[in-house]
Amino acid sequence: MTHKIKLDREKLKKELTPLEYNVCLNHGTEAPFQNEFWDNKKEGVYTCKCCGTPLFTSETKFDSGTGWPSYFKPVSDEAIEEIEDYTLGIKRVEVRCAACGSHLGHVFPDGPAPTGLRYCINSASLNFKPL
Repeated sequence: MTHKIKLDREKLKKELTPLEYNVCLNHGTEAPFQNEFWDNKKEGVYTCKCCGTPLFTSETKFDSGTGWPSYFKPVSDEAIEEIEDYTLGIKRVEVRCAACGSHLGHVFPDGPAPTGLRYCINSASLNFKPL
């Protein structure tokens, strides 16, 4: 897929922490319950760490018990892209920022109503803008 924003890996290597870089550009995963937003209850918008695109809102965030920020839907279907992922030997669906392609996390079919989806997202891939 061609993204609207081309990431400058060298620039991001200087701007992001090693964990943020690994998650966003190398499809890494941060530790559960030890990340910035898993228990954030403030109202606001979660944006892409790499390009600033709005991705999720506090209105769709819920406590999934997994230790990662979880949302039942993105701000719009156009904000994210979903890609089949077989890296662990099982089928999962990876979630990326549609604007720049940064890795965000995965989506699972075990979330609450109204969507039944759980977007399990790494805090390291997000910034938070309070309302």
